[in-house]
Amino acid sequence: MKITRKIIAINEEKCDGCGLCVTACAEGALQIIDGKAKLVSDTYCDGLGACLGECPQGAIDMIEREADVFDEQSVANHLHHREESLRACPGSMIRELRPAMATEEKKAGEATQPSQLKNWPVQLMLLPVNAPYLAGADVVIAADCVPCAFGDFHQRFVKNRILIIACPKLDNAAFYVDKLTEMFAKNDIRSLEVPFMEVPCCGGLVRIVQTAMQQAGKKIPVKFVKVTIDGRMLIS
Repeated sequence: MKITRKIIAINEEKCDGCGLCVTACAEGALQIIDGKAKLVSDTYCDGLGACLGECPQGAIDMIEREADVFDEQSVANHLHHREESLRACPGSMIRELRPAMATEEKKAGEATQPSQLKNWPVQLMLLPVNAPYLAGADVVIAADCVPCAFGDFHQRFVKNRILIIACPKLDNAAFYVDKLTEMFAKNDIRSLEVPFMEVPCCGGLVRIVQTAMQQAGKKIPVKFVKVTIDGRMLIS
């Protein structure tokens, strides 16, 4: 059923795809698609405007127009279906790995520097919140571009840690906040390190982690590390 009501409108010319509005929308009504924020469905937007103050470009306005009625059950189904679809992926099966040891002789296909990865999956969308390797773990939550820019990523960030990667711009930031909130609440995580890129949109990862810790009521020791595009650490 359509009614005339308040709902958000996005000016795509002003939108730079930073993703901060996506983080602010608990209903999952917004996503970054082709580098721009999009309203996924009228039924997911409650018209309260939690995202308005989060846009640094002023690209979001509240308007009145004919739109589908906001439906809380549709929102719940939307968020649940998205998570269930991700869990059904065969590649998301939990695995605990034994990091490779450095050897003088290299077999065909082996990297010069051995992998230090201890867990699978690593993508936050796929990683279960109750994965056994999270208990008492030192965890790295890295923006997924960091391994491409920082050449010593495995030795500096992955060794002896559980790795999680995410993209605060292209993935659903609101979903990540909810998932990390549950993950922090259910697991006795010992420490967090969050390497993120220097580009503005990547700062959303810092916000996601901070918001999730606050919502979970957890005070986990955390270090944020900014990495430049040419592979330097600006802060540590």
